[in-house]
Amino acid sequence: MSEEQPGGAGTDERRRRWRLVTGGDEPLPTSDQGMDKALSQLYDSGDGGGASGAPRSAGLGSSSPKLARWLGDIRSYFPSTVVQVMQRDAIERHRLHRLMLEPEMLASIEPDVHLVGTLVALADALPAESRETARQVVREVVEAIEKRIGETTRSALRGSLDRASRTHRPRHADIDWNRTVRANLKHYQPEHRTVVPERLIGYGRRSTAVQREIVLAIDQSGSMAESVVYASVFASVLASIRSVRTQVVAFDTEVVDLTDQLEDPVDLLFGIQLGGGTDINRAVGYCSTLITQPQNSIFVLISDLYEGGDSEELLTRMGQLRTAGVQCVALLALADSGAPAYDHDLAAQLVELDIPAFACTPDAFPDLLAAAVRGADLRSWGERYRAERSQG
Repeated sequence: MSEEQPGGAGTDERRRRWRLVTGGDEPLPTSDQGMDKALSQLYDSGDGGGASGAPRSAGLGSSSPKLARWLGDIRSYFPSTVVQVMQRDAIERHRLHRLMLEPEMLASIEPDVHLVGTLVALADALPAESRETARQVVREVVEAIEKRIGETTRSALRGSLDRASRTHRPRHADIDWNRTVRANLKHYQPEHRTVVPERLIGYGRRSTAVQREIVLAIDQSGSMAESVVYASVFASVLASIRSVRTQVVAFDTEVVDLTDQLEDPVDLLFGIQLGGGTDINRAVGYCSTLITQPQNSIFVLISDLYEGGDSEELLTRMGQLRTAGVQCVALLALADSGAPAYDHDLAAQLVELDIPAFACTPDAFPDLLAAAVRGADLRSWGERYRAERSQG
Protein backbone atom coordinates (compact mmCIF):
# COMPACT_ATOMS: atom_id res chain seq x y z
CA MET A 1 0.00 0.00 0.00
CA SER A 2 1.28 3.48 -0.74
CA GLU A 3 2.08 5.85 2.10
CA GLU A 4 -0.51 8.34 0.85
CA GLN A 5 -3.47 6.03 1.06
CA PRO A 6 -4.37 6.52 4.76
CA GLY A 7 -4.82 10.25 4.16
CA GLY A 8 -6.01 9.93 0.59
CA ALA A 9 -9.67 10.70 1.21
CA GLY A 10 -8.86 13.77 3.30
CA THR A 11 -6.37 15.00 0.72
CA ASP A 12 -8.90 14.60 -2.09
CA GLU A 13 -11.51 16.53 -0.14
CA ARG A 14 -9.08 19.36 0.59
CA ARG A 15 -8.10 19.48 -3.11
CA ARG A 16 -11.76 19.54 -4.12
CA ARG A 17 -12.57 22.42 -1.75
CA TRP A 18 -9.48 24.36 -2.83
CA ARG A 19 -10.50 23.96 -6.47
CA LEU A 20 -14.00 25.26 -5.70
CA VAL A 21 -12.61 28.24 -3.79
CA THR A 22 -9.93 29.27 -6.28
CA GLY A 23 -11.45 28.18 -9.58
CA GLY A 24 -9.28 26.86 -12.37
CA ASP A 25 -9.52 24.31 -15.19
CA GLU A 26 -9.10 21.12 -13.21
CA PRO A 27 -12.13 18.88 -13.92
CA LEU A 28 -14.71 18.46 -11.18
CA PRO A 29 -17.23 15.68 -10.56
CA THR A 30 -20.61 16.26 -12.18
CA SER A 31 -22.14 16.78 -8.75
CA ASP A 32 -19.85 19.79 -8.14
CA GLN A 33 -20.14 21.47 -11.52
CA GLY A 34 -23.34 23.36 -10.71
CA MET A 35 -21.82 24.66 -7.49
CA ASP A 36 -18.68 25.71 -9.35
CA LYS A 37 -20.74 27.57 -11.94
CA ALA A 38 -22.65 29.46 -9.25
CA LEU A 39 -19.39 30.52 -7.60
CA SER A 40 -17.90 31.50 -10.97
CA GLN A 41 -20.86 33.69 -11.84
CA LEU A 42 -20.36 35.61 -8.63
CA TYR A 43 -16.61 35.79 -8.15
CA ASP A 44 -14.92 35.38 -11.55
CA SER A 45 -14.84 39.02 -12.64
CA GLY A 46 -11.74 40.95 -13.44
CA ASP A 47 -12.64 44.03 -11.39
CA GLY A 48 -15.18 42.52 -9.00
CA GLY A 49 -17.87 44.63 -10.55
CA GLY A 50 -18.64 42.72 -13.71
CA ALA A 51 -18.17 45.83 -15.84
CA SER A 52 -14.76 44.98 -17.27
CA GLY A 53 -12.08 42.33 -17.13
CA ALA A 54 -12.35 38.83 -18.51
CA PRO A 55 -14.83 36.77 -16.55
CA ARG A 56 -14.60 33.03 -17.10
CA SER A 57 -18.38 32.74 -17.31
CA ALA A 58 -21.29 34.95 -18.29
CA GLY A 59 -21.54 36.35 -14.78
CA LEU A 60 -24.85 37.40 -13.27
CA GLY A 61 -25.42 39.96 -15.96
CA SER A 62 -28.60 41.93 -16.40
CA SER A 63 -30.97 39.08 -17.15
CA SER A 64 -33.69 38.75 -14.51
CA PRO A 65 -34.35 35.07 -15.26
CA LYS A 66 -30.64 34.30 -15.03
CA LEU A 67 -30.34 36.13 -11.72
CA ALA A 68 -33.44 34.45 -10.31
CA ARG A 69 -32.05 31.04 -11.31
CA TRP A 70 -28.73 31.88 -9.64
CA LEU A 71 -30.53 32.80 -6.41
CA GLY A 72 -32.36 29.50 -6.48
CA ASP A 73 -29.18 27.57 -7.33
CA ILE A 74 -27.12 28.86 -4.43
CA ARG A 75 -29.87 27.96 -1.98
CA SER A 76 -29.75 24.38 -3.21
CA TYR A 77 -25.94 24.15 -3.11
CA PHE A 78 -25.02 25.99 0.09
CA PRO A 79 -26.25 26.32 3.70
CA SER A 80 -28.27 29.38 4.69
CA THR A 81 -25.33 31.19 6.30
CA VAL A 82 -23.26 30.88 3.11
CA VAL A 83 -26.22 31.95 0.97
CA GLN A 84 -26.51 35.16 2.97
CA VAL A 85 -22.82 35.96 2.44
CA MET A 86 -23.08 35.29 -1.31
CA GLN A 87 -26.15 37.51 -1.63
CA ARG A 88 -24.31 40.40 0.02
CA ASP A 89 -21.28 39.82 -2.20
CA ALA A 90 -23.52 39.78 -5.29
CA ILE A 91 -25.02 43.12 -4.34
CA GLU A 92 -21.61 44.70 -3.74
CA ARG A 93 -19.48 43.07 -6.47
CA HIS A 94 -22.00 43.24 -9.30
CA ARG A 95 -23.92 46.34 -8.26
CA LEU A 96 -27.07 44.27 -8.12
CA HIS A 97 -29.18 46.66 -6.13
CA ARG A 98 -31.70 46.07 -8.90
CA LEU A 99 -31.98 42.58 -7.38
CA MET A 100 -34.29 44.19 -4.84
CA LEU A 101 -36.53 45.82 -7.37
CA GLU A 102 -38.55 42.86 -8.65
CA PRO A 103 -40.97 40.78 -6.54
CA GLU A 104 -39.98 37.42 -8.02
CA MET A 105 -36.36 38.03 -7.04
CA LEU A 106 -37.24 39.18 -3.55
CA ALA A 107 -39.17 35.96 -3.09
CA SER A 108 -36.00 33.99 -3.96
CA ILE A 109 -33.77 35.69 -1.41
CA GLU A 110 -32.73 34.20 1.94
CA PRO A 111 -33.80 36.92 4.43
CA ASP A 112 -31.26 38.25 6.93
CA VAL A 113 -30.40 41.45 8.79
CA HIS A 114 -28.12 42.71 6.02
CA LEU A 115 -30.81 42.22 3.40
CA VAL A 116 -33.23 44.22 5.55
CA GLY A 117 -30.66 47.02 5.71
CA THR A 118 -30.40 46.98 1.91
CA LEU A 119 -34.18 47.01 1.47
CA VAL A 120 -34.51 49.92 3.88
CA ALA A 121 -31.77 51.81 2.02
CA LEU A 122 -33.56 51.17 -1.29
CA ALA A 123 -37.06 51.85 0.03
CA ASP A 124 -37.62 54.93 -2.11
CA ALA A 125 -36.37 53.12 -5.22
CA LEU A 126 -38.69 50.14 -4.88
CA PRO A 127 -41.45 50.06 -7.50
CA ALA A 128 -44.98 49.81 -6.15
CA GLU A 129 -45.32 46.13 -7.08
CA SER A 130 -42.20 45.26 -5.02
CA ARG A 131 -42.98 47.19 -1.86
CA GLU A 132 -45.37 44.70 -0.32
CA THR A 133 -42.99 41.83 -1.06
CA ALA A 134 -40.16 43.84 0.50
CA ARG A 135 -42.24 44.46 3.61
CA GLN A 136 -42.95 40.74 3.87
CA VAL A 137 -39.23 39.97 3.68
CA VAL A 138 -38.48 42.62 6.32
CA ARG A 139 -41.27 41.38 8.57
CA GLU A 140 -39.94 37.82 8.42
CA VAL A 141 -36.54 38.96 9.68
CA VAL A 142 -38.03 41.34 12.27
CA GLU A 143 -40.24 38.59 13.70
CA ALA A 144 -37.23 36.27 13.97
CA ILE A 145 -35.27 38.96 15.85
CA GLU A 146 -38.22 39.72 18.13
CA LYS A 147 -38.53 36.04 18.93
CA ARG A 148 -34.84 35.97 19.78
CA ILE A 149 -34.67 39.03 22.02
CA GLY A 150 -38.22 40.12 22.87
CA GLU A 151 -39.08 38.13 25.98
CA THR A 152 -35.50 38.35 27.29
CA THR A 153 -35.68 42.13 27.08
CA ARG A 154 -39.09 42.39 28.73
CA SER A 155 -38.10 40.02 31.54
CA ALA A 156 -34.81 41.81 32.20
CA LEU A 157 -36.43 45.24 32.31
CA ARG A 158 -39.40 44.22 34.42
CA GLY A 159 -37.18 42.36 36.86
CA SER A 160 -34.93 45.37 37.31
CA LEU A 161 -37.88 47.72 37.70
CA ASP A 162 -39.34 45.43 40.37
CA ARG A 163 -36.03 45.32 42.25
CA ALA A 164 -35.71 49.07 41.99
CA SER A 165 -39.06 49.43 43.79
CA ARG A 166 -38.22 46.98 46.61
CA THR A 167 -39.40 48.02 50.03
CA HIS A 168 -38.74 46.85 53.60
CA ARG A 169 -42.30 47.67 54.62
CA PRO A 170 -44.29 45.56 52.16
CA ARG A 171 -47.90 44.64 52.52
CA HIS A 172 -48.45 40.97 53.34
CA ALA A 173 -49.37 40.09 49.77
CA ASP A 174 -46.20 41.77 48.46
CA ILE A 175 -43.66 40.00 50.71
CA ASP A 176 -40.85 38.25 48.83
CA TRP A 177 -40.63 35.25 51.16
CA ASN A 178 -37.55 33.71 49.56
CA ARG A 179 -35.50 36.86 50.01
CA THR A 180 -36.98 37.52 53.43
CA VAL A 181 -35.99 34.06 54.72
CA ARG A 182 -32.46 34.31 53.27
CA ALA A 183 -31.97 37.72 54.86
CA ASN A 184 -33.09 36.44 58.29
CA LEU A 185 -31.41 33.01 58.53
CA LYS A 186 -29.31 34.21 61.45
CA HIS A 187 -32.55 34.55 63.37
CA TYR A 188 -33.43 30.87 63.06
CA GLN A 189 -35.07 29.56 66.26
CA PRO A 190 -34.12 25.86 66.75
CA GLU A 191 -36.69 25.27 69.45
CA HIS A 192 -39.46 26.48 67.16
CA ARG A 193 -37.78 25.19 63.99
CA THR A 194 -38.54 28.42 62.20
CA VAL A 195 -37.06 31.75 61.22
CA VAL A 196 -38.32 34.81 63.04
CA PRO A 197 -37.80 37.65 60.56
CA GLU A 198 -36.65 40.97 61.94
CA ARG A 199 -37.15 42.68 58.59
CA LEU A 200 -39.38 41.97 55.66
CA ILE A 201 -38.36 42.30 52.03
CA GLY A 202 -40.89 42.79 49.30
CA TYR A 203 -42.01 44.99 46.45
CA GLY A 204 -44.09 48.08 46.43
CA ARG A 205 -47.48 47.94 44.79
CA ARG A 206 -47.17 47.54 41.03
CA SER A 207 -47.99 50.72 39.25
CA THR A 208 -48.79 51.53 35.66
CA ALA A 209 -47.03 54.86 36.11
CA VAL A 210 -43.91 55.48 34.05
CA GLN A 211 -40.85 54.49 36.10
CA ARG A 212 -38.14 55.04 33.48
CA GLU A 213 -37.68 57.07 30.33
CA ILE A 214 -35.56 55.50 27.60
CA VAL A 215 -34.45 57.55 24.61
CA LEU A 216 -32.75 55.78 21.70
CA ALA A 217 -30.88 57.95 19.21
CA ILE A 218 -30.07 55.91 16.11
CA ASP A 219 -27.43 56.97 13.61
CA GLN A 220 -28.91 56.16 10.19
CA SER A 221 -25.74 56.62 8.16
CA GLY A 222 -25.15 53.76 5.75
CA SER A 223 -22.44 52.09 7.84
CA MET A 224 -24.90 51.57 10.70
CA ALA A 225 -27.47 49.48 8.78
CA GLU A 226 -27.25 46.35 10.94
CA SER A 227 -27.45 48.40 14.14
CA VAL A 228 -30.47 50.28 12.80
CA VAL A 229 -32.37 47.02 12.26
CA TYR A 230 -31.68 45.67 15.76
CA ALA A 231 -32.28 49.03 17.43
CA SER A 232 -35.66 49.38 15.73
CA VAL A 233 -36.82 45.98 16.97
CA PHE A 234 -35.58 46.72 20.50
CA ALA A 235 -37.37 50.07 20.46
CA SER A 236 -40.68 48.39 19.59
CA VAL A 237 -40.17 45.76 22.31
CA LEU A 238 -39.44 48.45 24.91
CA ALA A 239 -42.54 50.36 23.84
CA SER A 240 -44.62 47.33 24.85
CA ILE A 241 -43.54 47.74 28.51
CA ARG A 242 -46.09 50.05 30.10
CA SER A 243 -43.88 51.26 32.94
CA VAL A 244 -41.23 52.46 30.47
CA ARG A 245 -41.66 55.48 28.24
CA THR A 246 -39.67 54.82 25.08
CA GLN A 247 -38.78 57.39 22.46
CA VAL A 248 -36.75 56.79 19.34
CA VAL A 249 -35.01 59.31 17.13
CA ALA A 250 -33.21 58.60 13.86
CA PHE A 251 -30.65 61.03 12.52
CA ASP A 252 -28.11 61.82 9.83
CA THR A 253 -27.78 65.53 9.13
CA GLU A 254 -31.49 65.78 9.91
CA VAL A 255 -33.36 64.52 12.97
CA VAL A 256 -36.58 62.51 12.71
CA ASP A 257 -38.68 61.54 15.73
CA LEU A 258 -40.17 58.11 14.96
CA THR A 259 -41.81 57.49 18.35
CA ASP A 260 -45.29 57.43 16.83
CA GLN A 261 -44.27 54.40 14.72
CA LEU A 262 -43.05 52.22 17.58
CA GLU A 263 -46.08 49.96 17.48
CA ASP A 264 -44.81 48.27 14.31
CA PRO A 265 -41.04 47.83 13.84
CA VAL A 266 -41.53 47.34 10.09
CA ASP A 267 -43.14 50.77 9.81
CA LEU A 268 -40.36 52.12 11.98
CA LEU A 269 -37.67 50.68 9.71
CA PHE A 270 -39.27 52.03 6.56
CA GLY A 271 -39.42 55.43 8.23
CA ILE A 272 -35.63 55.45 8.39
CA GLN A 273 -33.55 56.79 5.51
CA LEU A 274 -30.19 55.02 5.52
CA GLY A 275 -27.28 57.00 4.13
CA GLY A 276 -26.19 60.61 4.18
CA GLY A 277 -23.96 62.57 6.57
CA THR A 278 -24.02 62.70 10.35
CA ASP A 279 -24.81 65.48 12.81
CA ILE A 280 -24.76 63.77 16.20
CA ASN A 281 -24.72 67.05 18.08
CA ARG A 282 -28.00 68.14 16.54
CA ALA A 283 -29.59 64.79 17.42
CA VAL A 284 -28.41 64.92 21.04
CA GLY A 285 -29.71 68.47 21.31
CA TYR A 286 -33.16 67.31 20.22
CA CYS A 287 -33.09 64.23 22.47
CA SER A 288 -32.25 66.44 25.46
CA THR A 289 -35.61 68.15 25.06
CA LEU A 290 -37.40 64.79 25.35
CA ILE A 291 -36.00 63.97 28.79
CA THR A 292 -38.31 65.15 31.57
CA GLN A 293 -36.99 63.05 34.49
CA PRO A 294 -33.18 63.03 34.25
CA GLN A 295 -32.68 60.88 37.36
CA ASN A 296 -34.96 58.21 35.90
CA SER A 297 -33.81 58.43 32.30
CA ILE A 298 -31.56 56.30 30.10
CA PHE A 299 -30.08 57.77 26.92
CA VAL A 300 -28.63 55.33 24.39
CA LEU A 301 -26.68 56.85 21.51
CA ILE A 302 -26.14 54.26 18.77
CA SER A 303 -23.46 55.65 16.47
CA ASP A 304 -19.96 55.11 15.15
CA LEU A 305 -19.27 58.66 16.39
CA TYR A 306 -17.99 60.03 13.08
CA GLU A 307 -19.32 63.51 13.77
CA GLY A 308 -19.96 65.86 10.88
CA GLY A 309 -21.33 68.56 13.15
CA ASP A 310 -19.93 70.39 16.19
CA SER A 311 -18.04 67.82 18.26
CA GLU A 312 -17.21 70.26 21.04
CA GLU A 313 -20.84 71.18 21.55
CA LEU A 314 -21.73 67.50 21.34
CA LEU A 315 -19.39 66.71 24.24
CA THR A 316 -20.80 69.63 26.21
CA ARG A 317 -24.35 68.38 25.74
CA MET A 318 -23.47 64.81 26.64
CA GLY A 319 -21.68 66.07 29.75
CA GLN A 320 -24.73 68.08 30.75
CA LEU A 321 -26.97 65.04 30.44
CA ARG A 322 -24.61 62.99 32.59
CA THR A 323 -24.35 65.73 35.21
CA ALA A 324 -28.14 65.97 35.38
CA GLY A 325 -28.25 62.29 36.36
CA VAL A 326 -29.12 60.68 33.02
CA GLN A 327 -27.67 57.19 32.49
CA CYS A 328 -25.83 57.63 29.18
CA VAL A 329 -24.13 55.06 26.98
CA ALA A 330 -22.72 55.27 23.45
CA LEU A 331 -23.05 52.03 21.51
CA LEU A 332 -20.58 52.00 18.64
CA ALA A 333 -22.62 49.16 17.17
CA LEU A 334 -25.64 47.11 18.19
CA ALA A 335 -24.86 44.13 16.00
CA ASP A 336 -23.65 40.56 15.80
CA SER A 337 -20.75 41.50 13.56
CA GLY A 338 -17.24 42.22 14.80
CA ALA A 339 -15.58 45.38 16.10
CA PRO A 340 -16.82 48.37 14.10
CA ALA A 341 -14.88 51.28 12.65
CA TYR A 342 -15.47 54.30 14.85
CA ASP A 343 -13.96 57.61 15.95
CA HIS A 344 -11.57 56.53 18.71
CA ASP A 345 -10.81 60.09 19.84
CA LEU A 346 -14.45 61.02 20.37
CA ALA A 347 -15.13 57.70 22.10
CA ALA A 348 -12.24 58.36 24.50
CA GLN A 349 -13.55 61.84 25.26
CA LEU A 350 -16.97 60.42 26.10
CA VAL A 351 -15.37 57.92 28.47
CA GLU A 352 -13.67 60.85 30.24
CA LEU A 353 -17.18 62.22 30.84
CA ASP A 354 -18.10 58.91 32.53
CA ILE A 355 -20.07 57.83 29.45
CA PRO A 356 -19.02 54.35 28.30
CA ALA A 357 -18.54 53.76 24.58
CA PHE A 358 -18.35 50.21 23.22
CA ALA A 359 -19.98 47.85 20.73
CA CYS A 360 -22.67 45.53 22.06
CA THR A 361 -24.34 42.43 20.67
CA PRO A 362 -28.16 42.23 20.59
CA ASP A 363 -28.06 39.32 23.04
CA ALA A 364 -26.21 41.42 25.63
CA PHE A 365 -28.31 44.57 25.19
CA PRO A 366 -31.17 43.51 27.53
CA ASP A 367 -28.67 43.02 30.36
CA LEU A 368 -27.17 46.43 29.65
CA LEU A 369 -30.59 48.08 29.88
CA ALA A 370 -31.35 46.17 33.08
CA ALA A 371 -28.10 47.42 34.59
CA ALA A 372 -29.03 50.97 33.62
CA VAL A 373 -32.46 50.62 35.26
CA ARG A 374 -30.82 49.39 38.46
CA GLY A 375 -28.56 52.43 38.43
CA ALA A 376 -25.44 50.30 38.03
CA ASP A 377 -22.14 51.75 36.86
CA LEU A 378 -22.42 51.31 33.08
CA ARG A 379 -18.74 52.00 32.58
CA SER A 380 -17.86 49.03 34.81
CA TRP A 381 -20.51 46.96 33.07
CA GLY A 382 -18.92 47.77 29.71
CA GLU A 383 -15.45 46.86 30.94
CA ARG A 384 -16.68 43.49 32.22
CA TYR A 385 -18.54 42.87 28.99
CA ARG A 386 -15.47 43.59 26.85
CA ALA A 387 -13.34 41.36 29.06
CA GLU A 388 -15.82 38.49 28.78
CA ARG A 389 -15.97 38.84 25.00
CA SER A 390 -12.21 38.87 24.63
CA GLN A 391 -11.93 35.71 26.74
CA GLY A 392 -14.75 34.02 24.86
